[in-house]
Amino acid sequence: MSAIRSKDTKPEIYIRKLLFSRGYRYRVNSKQVSGHPDIYLKKYNTAIFIHGCFWHRHEKCKYAYMPKSNVEFWNKKFDTNIRRDAVVQEELRAGGIKCLIIWECTVKQMKKNKEVCDKYMELVENFLVSPELYKSISTL
Repeated sequence: MSAIRSKDTKPEIYIRKLLFSRGYRYRVNSKQVSGHPDIYLKKYNTAIFIHGCFWHRHEKCKYAYMPKSNVEFWNKKFDTNIRRDAVVQEELRAGGIKCLIIWECTVKQMKKNKEVCDKYMELVENFLVSPELYKSISTL
């Protein structure tokens, strides 16, 4: 597990490059924002998290499988991750910061198909510009 990264993962870098190419400027892993979001857009008061489906337990996703060995350890690990995510999202909501979660499987779809990428980036841009259309926490 020492090879598993918590910062600058391929999905994060992909989303950051897309945002930057569309003119958005952001902070990476901002320590001033609760939960140290992967991307923080101060102008839009929005925190973006790029969650790995396995680690953050994306429901009904093929990448969120349960390891067959040491099941007790993994259940505890996943439960802790889910609880921590909920606490961070609640802290952000209390602070008036919008939260967007982009799942790893979504990023994989975006990489494979340009139309899908454009569709999801349009959703992200709509979330940034007119958040009243969405809940304070949205997922893609």
